[in-house]
Amino acid sequence: MPLYKTITVDQSTNILIWKIEESFEVLSEGIQLTNHCQNRVDNMKSDMHKRGFMSIRHLLATFGYTDHDLYYDDFGKPHLKDGKQISITHSYEYAGIIVSDKLVGIDIEKQREKIHRIAHKFVESEQEFVSKYKEEEKTRVLTVIWGAKESLYKLYGTAGLSFEQNIHIMPFDLNMPFTAGSISHKDSISHYDITFTEFDGFTCVYALPYE
Repeated sequence: MPLYKTITVDQSTNILIWKIEESFEVLSEGIQLTNHCQNRVDNMKSDMHKRGFMSIRHLLATFGYTDHDLYYDDFGKPHLKDGKQISITHSYEYAGIIVSDKLVGIDIEKQREKIHRIAHKFVESEQEFVSKYKEEEKTRVLTVIWGAKESLYKLYGTAGLSFEQNIHIMPFDLNMPFTAGSISHKDSISHYDITFTEFDGFTCVYALPYE
């Protein structure tokens, strides 16, 4: 049962990260899915996606939830029936969830060179401080920015947000794993705390409302 990392953010906010080493069959043991989720798994072509999906259910169980406690809105945002806030992420051999009394978003990304090719699609206001980093650090920096924007997109749960135009990340230092972000949407601006951690060539970023 490879629970890889536990992060206690505050009294009501906790993160669990799973390293996916088991087969789909092993991960399926003891997990009962809703009909909807069973159909989703049955239609997945990738074994890695299936294993990621099931590992999330083990993380839910660690929090005391089952698949039946989870539902998705029309946007695709997950919710818990007891009113707690949840966000879910899966990337290659890692999966994670964050549960809180507050709005939350989480994302895990593999640090890959290919992110440079798509940076123009999600970096705008951040370009000036990204350009100040050494070339060997830019992949890590861009991965933090992408993960931060993905986390905020999940937290906000509203269609029509542009990573480039509506979500902005403040300059940060890779040695200080904290930054801030904002979402401007329909004449309103909201502000958020962003935290990131790196492990095994992956970056995990999570967001909560600024307090």
